[in-house]
Amino acid sequence: MSNLTDPRNLPGADPHTGNRKIDPVTGYDTTGHDWGGITELNTAFPRIVIWALVLTFLYSVVAWILLPAWPIGRDYTRGLLGLDQGKEAVEGFHDLSGARQDWLSRFEGEGFPALQSDATLMATAMPAAARLFSDNCAACHGTLGRGGPGFPVLSDDSWLWSGDAAEIATTIRHGINADDPDTRYAEMPSFDWMARSDRAALAEFVAGLPNGSADFGSPAGVLFAENCTSCHGETGAGGLGIGAPPLTDAAVIYGQDPETVMQTLRRGRHGVMPAWSGRLSDAEINLLALYVAQLDHHGKGTQ
Repeated sequence: MSNLTDPRNLPGADPHTGNRKIDPVTGYDTTGHDWGGITELNTAFPRIVIWALVLTFLYSVVAWILLPAWPIGRDYTRGLLGLDQGKEAVEGFHDLSGARQDWLSRFEGEGFPALQSDATLMATAMPAAARLFSDNCAACHGTLGRGGPGFPVLSDDSWLWSGDAAEIATTIRHGINADDPDTRYAEMPSFDWMARSDRAALAEFVAGLPNGSADFGSPAGVLFAENCTSCHGETGAGGLGIGAPPLTDAAVIYGQDPETVMQTLRRGRHGVMPAWSGRLSDAEINLLALYVAQLDHHGKGTQ
């Protein structure tokens, strides 16, 4: 009977260690857990992990005391060192702003031809100009100035008013159909008074202008001459500097398919570009104007 109750006689037990199961390779006790032949060892918790936990805890205590850490309502504890990354960021911004003010101030008073002729200045300024464009213009005109539905392309030679840097600066400063008292004004009127059949014929004619299929001698061509040429030019090429876009290339603002042109004729268009005076400084506006003026001279729109 004693042999049956002796733990040293249990299956897998070592006769010298009672009911303990010893791993024959490592010599460690096992926990008795077995996963498909893989036995869990009953080893001590690694000391390096214990020390890592202790050091981490001690560091956190020291950090709580020395560094900004605990929120207290709308404020936070400053810590004994008094570090303030917000203050450091503001100081860094002022340092950066001061460093670029030397060359940026030139864009406030000098004429555009003089600025454009200074290759060293332009090489220094264009990266900052690209950032200005990305922050303020790319949301509508695209990162490369290639426009999109409802927004003009800025990276070609077609301009609603002018590609001259001074004229571009005026547009940026005062906007288009904006609330600025000196804003540029342009509007495509509605032709809802025109018979629908005439509008449909005119839409097909305008849609054919980019590929040269429009027949200026047709009845639709006569409609175009009587109603559209005063703004878009005799051939629809635009370029009159009054805010009317060209109708003969792929840079059409709203689309050139017959259905979209039909919507334009029926409802008209009244696009708005906000005025940036008050949001950007005069120097930044002039810098941005020079950047936009050069977009069509660079294949990818970057300097």
